[in-house]
Amino acid sequence: MAYTAPKILTFETFLDRYCDNFRYELADGELVDIEPTGPHETVSGKLATQIGIAIAAEKLPWFIPRTCLIRPFSDAATARRPDIVVLDETAIISEPLWEREPVITLGRSVKLVVEVVSTNWETDYARKVEEYALLGIPEYWIVDYRGLGGWLLSVNQNNLLSPLAN
Repeated sequence: MAYTAPKILTFETFLDRYCDNFRYELADGELVDIEPTGPHETVSGKLATQIGIAIAAEKLPWFIPRTCLIRPFSDAATARRPDIVVLDETAIISEPLWEREPVITLGRSVKLVVEVVSTNWETDYARKVEEYALLGIPEYWIVDYRGLGGWLLSVNQNNLLSPLAN
């Protein structure tokens, strides 16, 4: 059996092919399938509604786009598609790609990112924390409604993964 390496995409190629396909994001040039489950969408939808109500009540110049990509590094082929992102309408005018594509490259445009944890909990708890912090995003929420990050996995004597209590 021959090993086939994944095809590496540039950021520009990803935008051209997948910008409108909400199922994918890009991590170091590799296409990542992030198709959420129904419960995942329930949690993120209800949370987005409550955040939107709070923004309107406070009369803040912020909004929650229907879809948006965050490019954490200008020199890497990475584009994240957060479950919820709150953008500052007064800062968005400085975004170089916003007029053409729903892409955020400046941390000051973002007030909040929310990731609802699914099967890719390792990415939400580690990689995205670092990426969003380096971009200067001031607030990042992880909503782990199934408690996946609270379990450690180990290999038992039968070479099966099993949860360990914290």
